[in-house]
Amino acid sequence: MREGIVLYDQGLREIWACPNVDARARQEANRLVAEGLAEQIYETGGDWVGIISPPRLHWIARHQPDVLERTRHLSMISDWVLVRLSGQIATDPSVGSSSGLFDLRNRSWSRELIARLQLPEEIFPRVLAPGTVLGKVTATAASQTGLVEGTAVVVGGADTQLALLGSGGVEPGRLTVVAGTFWQTALLSATPLIDPVRRLRTLCHVVPSQWMTEGIGFLNGLAMRWLRDTVCEDMSRAARASSPEKGTVPLGRGTVPFSGGGRDPYDDMERLAEQAPVGSDGVFALVSDVMNARRWIQAPTCFVGLDLGKVEHAGPRGKGLMIRAVQESAAFTAWAHYQILQELWGHSASMMVFCGGASRGRLWPQIMADVFDLPVQVPEVKEATSLGAALCALVGLGEYASLAEAAAALVRWHRTVEPNPGHVAVYQPIVRMALDLQRGLMEWVLSGRLREMWQAAGADAEAPYHP
Repeated sequence: MREGIVLYDQGLREIWACPNVDARARQEANRLVAEGLAEQIYETGGDWVGIISPPRLHWIARHQPDVLERTRHLSMISDWVLVRLSGQIATDPSVGSSSGLFDLRNRSWSRELIARLQLPEEIFPRVLAPGTVLGKVTATAASQTGLVEGTAVVVGGADTQLALLGSGGVEPGRLTVVAGTFWQTALLSATPLIDPVRRLRTLCHVVPSQWMTEGIGFLNGLAMRWLRDTVCEDMSRAARASSPEKGTVPLGRGTVPFSGGGRDPYDDMERLAEQAPVGSDGVFALVSDVMNARRWIQAPTCFVGLDLGKVEHAGPRGKGLMIRAVQESAAFTAWAHYQILQELWGHSASMMVFCGGASRGRLWPQIMADVFDLPVQVPEVKEATSLGAALCALVGLGEYASLAEAAAALVRWHRTVEPNPGHVAVYQPIVRMALDLQRGLMEWVLSGRLREMWQAAGADAEAPYHP
């Protein structure tokens, strides 16, 4: 939700807020596109107008002008946590650049863009480096959270960039796939890589003088959860039944219920998927389109190739095919984003890092290695965003002099997965077939025969399709 914004009055009381999927400003976004301002925003700030701040602020000016008149401060939605904890307002380059109002090269607010968009410059907060102590936990925040009053409040960063830091991403040229509910295929660079075709997005990294260009895969992790809760619901029930331990764990000054032990249903699902062949016997899960920021439209998720007349597609074996197909679909979209990153970068990666919830199993990292034909490094701490935030805190407390030093000291590797040459050869035509199917699905959406799952504000349906 890092692109969302919060507006405050003089006393830092919230008067308006929205998440990054708020689509009310569609008309304002379209106007920015028609006037050519969307192009300038992308060239300067690295992202199209679909989920960033300018259209939302113009919507407020048009529909709720009294709100903008009362506004004295603005923060990104994740920076709101800092405000509530410390009573101080600031952002960092990684979060602030998600607004679309940064000058990426200067790693701070773009006065030119703010003036061109006729926005009040005085509402934008100061920019501090991740790992900077912003303030201390106030008495009010202490009473609300159970945190100790006076505890240091340290500037962190945006979720993906923290994941890159928490998986050792402190030098240009690092290719990483952060695999959660959504997937980010990200490349670090020493200068901002601005996509001339407006497909991917570029933001500041948490590490000084570095930038991140990313392609976003929609709903890959959520598709696996959907399988768990629907197609594999019987396995989830069995796993829950094997978790009888219940109790409470402390949180702040109170406790929360806890149920632990037993099996993880994802482990059972993986065992089924491991029995399915490479390519899932012709079953394709069409989960996520390849990112196209200028024309960010997502087709509905579907399965193609399930054959009700084949015994191999029935029962547990059919479930295994569907599970593996979802995993392969995520890898195919990430691979397509890597092709664009190679084009922008002018080089190929020698390895990739795979972190996030999807990296904890055996099969998904192997599929990634086989599809990318690259060694895949999996960190010890899979929830790398949380570790990245902890590294910022440790720098703020003076335990380490820099984020790079903290990462070098604390990031550890669980294993390296090598590509299987036989699988690599099998996957090459399958990847392209999957991307062709995804293109066909999008053509049905654009022709009106299917309804899109999601469309960003300012999406240009006439923009060329770039798989």
